[in-house]
Amino acid sequence: MQFDQQWTLQTLQRLVEIPSPSGYTEAVMEEIERQFETFGVETKRTNKGALIATLRGQDDTRHRLLTAHVDTLGAMVKEIKSDGRLKLAMVGGFNWNAVEGEYCTIHTESKTYTGTILMHEASVHVYRNSGTLPRDEQHIEVRIDARTTNAEETRELGIEVGDFVSFDPRFQLTDNGFVKSRHLDDKASVSLLLALVKQVTERKITLPQTTHIYISNNEEIGYGGNSNIPEETVEYIAVDMGALGDGQASDEYTVSICTKDSSGPYHYGLTRFLKKLCVDGNIPYRLDIYPYYGSDASAAIRAGHDVRHALFGPGIESSHANERTNVDSLRATFELLSAYVQTEMIN
Repeated sequence: MQFDQQWTLQTLQRLVEIPSPSGYTEAVMEEIERQFETFGVETKRTNKGALIATLRGQDDTRHRLLTAHVDTLGAMVKEIKSDGRLKLAMVGGFNWNAVEGEYCTIHTESKTYTGTILMHEASVHVYRNSGTLPRDEQHIEVRIDARTTNAEETRELGIEVGDFVSFDPRFQLTDNGFVKSRHLDDKASVSLLLALVKQVTERKITLPQTTHIYISNNEEIGYGGNSNIPEETVEYIAVDMGALGDGQASDEYTVSICTKDSSGPYHYGLTRFLKKLCVDGNIPYRLDIYPYYGSDASAAIRAGHDVRHALFGPGIESSHANERTNVDSLRATFELLSAYVQTEMIN
């Protein structure tokens, strides 16, 4: 299968521009469901709102499952302050300084409003200590793009505690192949799985094993892909970002294969099989350990599922902040996906 770079990047941009913080994912799930329908692939929804697409293979007794999550970081309105601005509660794990100055959207039951996430003490002309104050939920707030100066006026807009707040992605593709955007974790992987299914269906490729594509919608809060796993599943692959930083082997130009994260080691045999596919196929890769990381595959293991689990994906710089990757990493991840699903399962 050939990596369709243009289609994948267009799909990725479309996905990151659909707001989907954990708990508010219906619109993006509908978009992905429509995409699977155009491929003629059977799907079903779980009670939690996740989506499972199935590609029937030659062997329908031992299944594979590939999962990526479409939910992202975000926030909810914690409090409407006396000056009409909004105090936030995090959805997912990030640092407040990572979203300071970011444009955002407040999603009410009837309409949306734009705003900016700022320190309450943002003005250096008024607050001498604005640069040294802690970036936390006591100081960070949303300045709403509406005429409101008190809590009553904000509530009259229809804004209330519990409304979701999404962060603008600011997607950009540079001339030298860098993809800059929020929410590459994990919509980059979702776009790659869609590209994979597109190729399989258009080329009428029969896979050796029945393969499920599980698009989860609660991974950022810890329980995305740990239920509704078909009982025939033997191998469970989480397609998720590689974490970059000091002491890490991963980069933005290869596929990252995780050997261990905070949950413990991944399945040795399956991980080594993935490495062999890279070596045999001349796919650029890195083996890595992510110290503060957990995936839907590890969540499935914790939930008691008897599967071989592994994790790989594109390398993402500055995870849970202003993220970046390169098309070379997307290509390498697609090539490993393609090799994996077309190779018979290890015994």
